[in-house]
Amino acid sequence: MKAKELQELLDFIAKSGLNKVNIETEEFKISVQREPNTKQIVSMGAAPAAAAPQPVAAAAPATPALPPIAPLAPAGEAAAASANYTPLKSPMIGTFYRSSGPDAPVFVQVGDTVEKGQVICIIEAMKLFNEIEAEQSGRIVKVLVENATPVEYDQPLFLIE
Repeated sequence: MKAKELQELLDFIAKSGLNKVNIETEEFKISVQREPNTKQIVSMGAAPAAAAPQPVAAAAPATPALPPIAPLAPAGEAAAASANYTPLKSPMIGTFYRSSGPDAPVFVQVGDTVEKGQVICIIEAMKLFNEIEAEQSGRIVKVLVENATPVEYDQPLFLIE
């Protein structure tokens, strides 16, 4: 993998908002992990003897620093909110959508009462749009994710009381 390709890959990962990415090919293996507000490249090295002649480690100095992930709410606010409310979490990795289309109304808004099994959002993963249903009944008190942004497995999407 050339330095420019590696830089483009890291830029894409940084923009995606994902905290952990593992990629392995015949030529290289790369694992990138970052904590909120920090960055960390866990491991990067050439594959066994069948690897390409250009070592991946030589491209490491050209890698840009990953930008920190900005939290959506202050930590104190999140801790207080989690004590009173139950988070509705993402069952998968993908792109979060609040409605079925750009012109369609959102599935739920703050203040809406939802029933268990009611569709509350859509998560697109690999060109498949998956309807996400509420795991419990209650009232939506906060939407934790912006529309059309990447989400991770088990990431809180809504707070419900």
